[in-house]
Amino acid sequence: MTLQQGDDLLAAAEGLAWRDSDVAERTYGRLDYQEHARRWVISGLEAHVAIRVKRIFPRISLTQVGLFGFADNDEARAELEWFLTRYPLVVSAVDRERLSAGRLRFERLRSDLEQVLQPDWRPAGAPARLRQGVVLRSNQARAVEVSQRVGRLIVADDLGLGKTLAALASVMDDRFLPVAIFAQAHLATQWQKDFIQHFTTLSSHVIQGTSFYTLPVVDAYIFKYTNAFGWTDVAATGRFRSVIFDEIQELRHGVGTMKGEAAKVFADNAAMRIGLSATPVFGYGGEMFNIVDIIEPGVLGARDEFIREWCMSDDGKMIVKDPVALGAHLRDLNLLVREVGKGPPPNRIIHDVPYDEEVAAADDAFARALALKVLQGSFSERGQAARELDMYARRVTGVAKARHVAAFVRILLEAKTPVILGGWHRDVYDIWLKELGAYNPMLYTGSETPKQKDAVKRAFMSGETDCIIMSLRSGAGLDGLQHRCSTVVHGELDWSREVHKQLAGRLRPHARPDPITEIYIVADGGSDPVIAALQGLKASQAHGIVDPKRGVEAVHTDESRIKQLARMYLERGGGEFAAVARADLDGAVDF
Repeated sequence: MTLQQGDDLLAAAEGLAWRDSDVAERTYGRLDYQEHARRWVISGLEAHVAIRVKRIFPRISLTQVGLFGFADNDEARAELEWFLTRYPLVVSAVDRERLSAGRLRFERLRSDLEQVLQPDWRPAGAPARLRQGVVLRSNQARAVEVSQRVGRLIVADDLGLGKTLAALASVMDDRFLPVAIFAQAHLATQWQKDFIQHFTTLSSHVIQGTSFYTLPVVDAYIFKYTNAFGWTDVAATGRFRSVIFDEIQELRHGVGTMKGEAAKVFADNAAMRIGLSATPVFGYGGEMFNIVDIIEPGVLGARDEFIREWCMSDDGKMIVKDPVALGAHLRDLNLLVREVGKGPPPNRIIHDVPYDEEVAAADDAFARALALKVLQGSFSERGQAARELDMYARRVTGVAKARHVAAFVRILLEAKTPVILGGWHRDVYDIWLKELGAYNPMLYTGSETPKQKDAVKRAFMSGETDCIIMSLRSGAGLDGLQHRCSTVVHGELDWSREVHKQLAGRLRPHARPDPITEIYIVADGGSDPVIAALQGLKASQAHGIVDPKRGVEAVHTDESRIKQLARMYLERGGGEFAAVARADLDGAVDF
C-alpha cells in the first residue's frame, strides 16, 4: 500500500466514523500492558490507524504489522493516553489506571522541574556534608535538585563550572550512599584529594586493581574505568546505591566494550546514576544513545528504534539527522542539563604550515598500496587497510609538520609564555622534545603513570617547565593548569573537534576573566585538510545535541574519510594510481 492509498483509506474511514452517530464510542484495536516484559502492546489495529501509529511514533518500523510495542515509562504512558483520546482502544480498567497514573506523574514532574530551571529558583537548603564555607552555585544546586527527583542525569555544564561538586552534592543523602565513582586512571587520586576531601566530609577509598578484596566501609568508592569490570559481582549485589560516571564520553561506545558492560551493571543496580562531561559526544550523535542507554535503559527506545526515529540511515555511524531536536528532547525528558559559561570567547588562530614532502615521501609507496586496498580490496582487506591508512596518514602528517610546529612553539616559549602542546604520536613527541630541548618540555601522555603525571603538573605549576606536551586524549579532567597558562597549541589534529575542546578546557575558558588563546597548526597536505573538513560535521552533531538553542551551521556531507585519504595518496602517485582515484570519484569503483 502506498502512502497516498493509505491517506485515502484514512480519510474514508474517518468519514464513516463521523457519520456513525449511533455508536457511543468506537474502538480501533486493543492496548495491553505486559508486566513480565514491562511493555505496552497495541494489537488488532484497523489498517488506517496502523498507518497513523507509524507516523505518530517514528520508532515503529514502517514495515511493522500486527503488534506494536512501547517500552514502559511515564512519558510513554502519557503519549499512549493522549493517543487514546484520538483513537480509542479497548483497555482494561487496571491498565487504564496505570496510564493515568503515569501521565499524572509525568506532568507533575515536568511542572516541578520547570520551576527548578527558572532563573529565580532558590534551593530550600544546602547538602549537609559539604565542608564549611563551600557554597553551591545556582547551576550546581539545580543539578542536585533535578538528579534527586528523577534519579538520573547527565550534567553537561561547560568546563570549569563545577560538575564534580554538583555530582557529589547530589549523592549526599543516606538514600544514595555509598557511591561508586568511575574516573579515568590518572584522575582517581585527584577525585579523592582535590574533590571529595577538599569539598566534603565524605570518607573515600580508591579501588586498587581488579581482584576482589575486602573493602573498607566508606561513603565513596573510586573506580578507574580500567578496573571496574573486576567488581561487577559486588555491584550486582546493590552495595553501591549511586554511581557517578566522570567524563562519561568514555562510555560512548556502549556495552560493546568492557568498561561499558561494567558501567551497565553498576547503573542497573543503583538508585541514582549521574554522568559528567562538557563533551559527551566526540563523533556522531548516535554516541549519545549509547551513553543514555546505560544511564536510563530504554528511554530512547531500543537501538533500532532510535535509528529509525533519529538517524539518517542504519550505516553503523548513527549520524543524527536533527541534533538540535534530539538535544531538546533530552532536556524535555530532564535527562540532560547544561550551563553555559560566561567567560570571554577564546582567541582562536589557524596557522598554516608547509607539509614536508621529503619527510612524507619515504613511505608513500606503502601508503599507495594501502589506498588501493581501501578502494579495490575485498571487504576484510578494505577494513584492515582503512585502519592502517588512517594511522599511517595521521602519523606521517604529524611528522611532516613537527619541526614547523616546534618552531612556532619556540617563539611562544622565548616570550616566556607557558604552553600546552597537544599531539598524538610518539614519533612526533620525539621531534618536539629534541627541537624544544632547551626549554625542558615534559610529557603528559598515555605512557606516563598517574604519579609521573602528577609530577609533570607540579613542575609546570612551579615554573620548572613552561611546556607540557600533552596527548590529545590524556588530559580530560585535569584541573589547575588555568592558574598558570592561557595558551594551547594543537600540534596534531584529531578526527573529533570535541577532543580539542577537551584539551582547551583544561584552561577553563568559561570560568576565567581573560580569554585563552587556541592555536591550530594545520599542514597544507597529508591528512590535515581531510580531518579539518570532517570536524565540521562532527561538531554540528555534538553542538546540536548539547546546545540545541545555539545556532549551528549544519554540514550535510560525510563521505568516508578514509576514501578521501586513499584518493589523495593515489592522485599524488600519478599515472595508473590517479586513474583509480578518478574512477572511484566517477562511481566506477564499488565500495
